[in-house]
Amino acid sequence: MTRIRLTRLFTFETAHALLNYDGPCRRIHGHSYKLEVTVMGTPLVEEEHPKNGMVMDFGDLKQLVQEHIIRQFDHALVLSQGTPDDLLEPLRKYEHNLVLTPYQPTCENMLIDFQHRLQRILPDHVQLHHLKLWETQNSFAEWFAEDNH
Repeated sequence: MTRIRLTRLFTFETAHALLNYDGPCRRIHGHSYKLEVTVMGTPLVEEEHPKNGMVMDFGDLKQLVQEHIIRQFDHALVLSQGTPDDLLEPLRKYEHNLVLTPYQPTCENMLIDFQHRLQRILPDHVQLHHLKLWETQNSFAEWFAEDNH
């Protein structure tokens, strides 16, 4: 059987700060993230089926990623759960969209989080093959299924 990879690109705006970091990223700042999601599978072969010839409908992939990642992170401020309350309280008071993570919100850790979210909800007939999260135009992190067996 022939296996095919499908990739869909997503963009979102997110701010973050790195708690206890020793560089300028310890301060709140934002990025225009790009997320590439690649799944792999075998195209469906059922002539009467509306998804005939598809590994997965791009629209279905878009909906899953939008619902489980983009809606939560777009225009949000991502901070570690260890962030001091004296910073969090004013942000909550003014109803900022806060995402508090159990991890330091680096590009790498966000990518691991996204990988776990997607693997839990993808249909059984497709596998998550590859993720790439661009934090800036020149910097990205990648996750490959084959590296993690």
